[in-house]
Amino acid sequence: MKALVMHRYKQLSYEEVPEPKIASERDLIVKVKAAAICGSDVHGFDGSTGRRKPPVIMGHEASGEIVAIGNGVSGFAMGDRVTFDSTIYCGSCYYCRRGLVNLCDNRRVLGVSCEEYRQDGCFAEYVRIPDHIAYRLPEGLSFVDASLTEPAAVAAHAMSITPIELNDTMAVVGTGLIGLLLIQFLKSAASGRVIAIDTDEKRLAMARSLGADMAINPASGTTADEIREITQGLGADRVFEAVGASAPIQTALEVVRKGGSLTLIGNVSPKIELPLQSVVTRQITLFGSCAISGEYPAVLDMMLRNKIDLDPLISAVAPLSEGQSWFDRLYNREPGLLKVVLEP
Repeated sequence: MKALVMHRYKQLSYEEVPEPKIASERDLIVKVKAAAICGSDVHGFDGSTGRRKPPVIMGHEASGEIVAIGNGVSGFAMGDRVTFDSTIYCGSCYYCRRGLVNLCDNRRVLGVSCEEYRQDGCFAEYVRIPDHIAYRLPEGLSFVDASLTEPAAVAAHAMSITPIELNDTMAVVGTGLIGLLLIQFLKSAASGRVIAIDTDEKRLAMARSLGADMAINPASGTTADEIREITQGLGADRVFEAVGASAPIQTALEVVRKGGSLTLIGNVSPKIELPLQSVVTRQITLFGSCAISGEYPAVLDMMLRNKIDLDPLISAVAPLSEGQSWFDRLYNREPGLLKVVLEP
């Protein structure tokens, strides 16, 4: 089969590699129809995360069609259209038994090669997955749209672990893909205002078009004042940070009210500066949101019912063979590019 292999950082080769085979009775072989490039893939492209060591086939946001089934699989059939979780979880550890599959002690992430394990991913014609991470696609949902289920579920998970109350004011710091998806979920599921915060005016305009009630550029230096003005001097009740760097986290803490909460989703930087006294003396609750834990069915249903608008988020659909070019363009932060989907 053809696959996009990273043999060296910043160098991808579209080449022939062995097809994956059924290795256990619960395995599925999926013919990949669409595989989206995640921001974490782009950061792994230059080795900065340390979690994509060459050689590796990256990619964990995908959809496709089942072409082979292990003897122990039930509930799926040849030809089924599916998407799948990015995390392969064991199902039997302390966390899995409590439904916290995203925290599995034995988790492996598709398209990741780190010190602990190597798991080739979806930038290939075929991928092997265990059946328990697969989800059948509803009729009417395209493969390209379905490839965004994984990032959409990441955004949904962040919302699901945050204690949102009636009429809470919510701010989303960072309007990349996750932030823009999260804004849509918040508008769909919550009753309060949703505020978008970003330094990119085009992304802020997109946030408004997708439902944000207010959009603020922190470069103005008046972000916290503007939010306090509409919240009786309090600040935002719930804040979500979808970048993962010191400056946007500082902004998030400046706009959250005393006793409020900050949910951290972004993880671009392994370490950040945290204004500890501001957190402690204002009794801010910090939530770390990791991956996905059961949100796929709800997200797929909402996507099918057009509760989430994906069209503005997909910048390009291109052949997998052009992967190097699109990685280069994303890595160089070409203006206007958001989500690129590759088709084997």
